[in-house]
Amino acid sequence: MPGWDSYRTVHGAELRAAAREFTVHGWPVIEESATALRLVTGTTLDVLEVPAVVGRGICAQLRAVDIVVPVAGTPTGSWWYPMAPGAVPPADLLAAEGVVLHSTGGSVLAPPSQVPDGWVHWRVAPALTGYLLPSAELIVPAATESVRWRADHDRHPGAQRPAAAAVAGMRS
Repeated sequence: MPGWDSYRTVHGAELRAAAREFTVHGWPVIEESATALRLVTGTTLDVLEVPAVVGRGICAQLRAVDIVVPVAGTPTGSWWYPMAPGAVPPADLLAAEGVVLHSTGGSVLAPPSQVPDGWVHWRVAPALTGYLLPSAELIVPAATESVRWRADHDRHPGAQRPAAAAVAGMRS
């Protein structure tokens, strides 16, 4: 086919389209390489990055109250949430393993960036929310609760019967 040389041509078009879409909606973007875009944080948006297990907790809390927000996933097992800038998360949230607030002077790889381990991708595309950024007052408390819940359940994984209490030979 004329003009078709590889998947890189198609991916380049996807990157350009994504960059244009971000820019049209006021999300500042820079091209990092031929395979990656970065969203610039600190002015128009901040990004809260968390481990996937914490991200699932955030989404569950928001879903329980019928709120949908943009969520990106990375091939390294983290999820990130774009939000309105200016958040001041509590120290215990920022001290949690894998939690990073990308703010002034920062940036994050944006979908559909390709990295050696895979692709940065949207788990919930911002187009589904009209590119509206949730407030930090929505995301930060949900993240804090998810981290606390996770920490509590890591310490107390649930009641389990001691091995000596298992009943043997009770088949019907």
